Amino acid sequence: MSLEDILEKIKKAVVNLDAENIQRLCREALEAGITPYEIIMRGFSKGLEIVGEKYEREEYYLAELVVAGEVVKEGMKILEPYLERGEVKKIGRVVIGTVKGDLHDIGKNIVKTLLRAVGFDVIDLGVDVPPEKFIEAVKKHKPDIVAMSALMTTTMNEMENVIKMLRENGLRDKVKVIIGGAPITKEFAEKIGADAAAEDAIDGVNICKSWVSEGDSCVRRIKAT
Repeated sequence: MSLEDILEKIKKAVVNLDAENIQRLCREALEAGITPYEIIMRGFSKGLEIVGEKYEREEYYLAELVVAGEVVKEGMKILEPYLERGEVKKIGRVVIGTVKGDLHDIGKNIVKTLLRAVGFDVIDLGVDVPPEKFIEAVKKHKPDIVAMSALMTTTMNEMENVIKMLRENGLRDKVKVIIGGAPITKEFAEKIGADAAAEDAIDGVNICKSWVSEGDSCVRRIKAT
C-alpha cells in the first residue's frame, strides 16, 4: 500500500466517523515512515475539511461534528508521544476557555481538538474562567490567539471584560481574539473589539489558521488581516 493510500484511509476514517480503526491506521502510517505532521495535515486536517463541508451543507449535524472530533482525538493518542518530543511542527499557540459564569464546554472541546489536530499548541483553561485567569495565561504562555466561548446571553458580556483587561495590561495588541458560541454574532464581536466571531468550530479553526504563518514553529508572528 502506498503512503498516499494510507493517508487517504486516515482521511476517510475521519469523514466516515470511524473511531474503531483510526488508531490502527495511525500506527500503520507511522510504521510506513509517514511523519506525524503529515498524518495530521494530510489525514486529519483534510478529513476535517470534508466534515466541515458536510456540516455546512447540513449533511452532518452537531452530533457528527462531535464524533469527528472524537475520532481525531483517538488518533492523536497515538501521535501524542511524538508531539511531546517536538517531532510535529507547531503552527501557533491558542489559549482557550469558556467565560466566567458559563459551564458549557462541548463546543470549546470540539474546537480544542480540531486546533490540536491541525498543529496548534492549545492551553485549555476550562469553563467558568474569570478575566484574570485569561490575563494570567496570556502573560505565562504568550499565545498568538485568545479564544473565548459562551453559550448563554447572560455570560457573553464577560468576553468584553476580558478584552478590556487585555488592553489594561498592555496585551491586546499582542494577541488575536476570536469568540464563539450560539449567541455570538460578527456584530457583537465588532462591538466589543474582538478580531473575529466563529460561526462554528470549523470556521473558528479556519480563522485561526489564517492568522498564523504556518512556516514558523513556536515563533509568534501574526499575519496582517
